[in-house]
Amino acid sequence: MITYPNAKINLGLNITEKRPDGYHNLETVFYPINLQDALEVKRLEGEGEYTLKTTGTPIEGEPENNLVVKAYRLLKEDFPEMPAVDIHMYKHIPTGAGLGGGSADAAFMIKLLNEKFTLGLDNEQMEAYAARLGADCAFFIRNKPVFASGIGNIFEPITLSLKGYYLVLVKPDIFVSTRDAFSHIQPKAPEQSLKDIIRMPVETWRATMKNDFEYSVFQKFPEIAAIKDKMYDLGAIYASMSGSGSSVFGIFREQVEFVDEIFNGCFCRQRALE
Repeated sequence: MITYPNAKINLGLNITEKRPDGYHNLETVFYPINLQDALEVKRLEGEGEYTLKTTGTPIEGEPENNLVVKAYRLLKEDFPEMPAVDIHMYKHIPTGAGLGGGSADAAFMIKLLNEKFTLGLDNEQMEAYAARLGADCAFFIRNKPVFASGIGNIFEPITLSLKGYYLVLVKPDIFVSTRDAFSHIQPKAPEQSLKDIIRMPVETWRATMKNDFEYSVFQKFPEIAAIKDKMYDLGAIYASMSGSGSSVFGIFREQVEFVDEIFNGCFCRQRALE
C-alpha cells in the first residue's frame, strides 16, 4: 500500500509568550500544499521487526530515529498483532524547510497502517497517536487548514480556500536551527489575531500578517530575506518564510514564468493551490 504525505506552509506565525517549561506559545495557520513524499508499506518477508529504505533527498540519522519508524513502533505497542513491515520512503519535501515533511510522513504512516491492517482507529484516536510524535503531526491526520495555537499542537478548524492562486516555493541550501530562529524572539501578544487576518482578502495580508521568526533569521541569513523580496518583485500578493525557515513562499494570482532560472541553485517548485 502506498500513500503520498504532503507538506504545509505557515500563513503567519506569532510567538505570543514563553512558557514555564521553556517552550513558547504561538499562533499560526497551517495550510496544506501539493508537494509530496511517497510512502509504501509491505509485509516484511523474513526476519526482523521492520526494514526502512529511503530514496530521493538524503535523510540523516539512524532508521530507528525516523518518524515513520517511531509511528510504526508506537502503534505496535497497542496492536502487537500487527506484522513486521518493509517501509520504502521517497523523500521529495525538503528537510529543515519549515514545511512539516517529517511530521507529515509520521501522520500518513499512522493512517496507512490503520487502513492496511484494519486497526479501526478514528480520526481522534489517530490524532492522539500523532501528537505523541510531534507538535504539528496531528494536523496531517485531517489535513485541512487550521488555526494552530499552544506550541503548534492545538487546532481550530477554519474556513479558508486559496483555490485559484498559485504558490511559488523556494528553499535555499541553508539550514536554520531552531536555536537561531529563537535567538532574538521577544514574545508578545499580536495586535490582531491571525484568526481575524485570514478572514480578510489575501491582498491585505502583506500589511497585516507576519512571521516573527523572520527578524532573527533574516539577520543571520540575508539570502533568505532576498528571496522574499524577489517574490514581491515578481508580483506576489503575499510572501513569507514558512515556519522557522528556511523555505520562502509567494502567493500569486497567475503562474510565474522561469522560476527555476530566477531561483537557480535553490529547490524551487510552483503549484496551483487548492
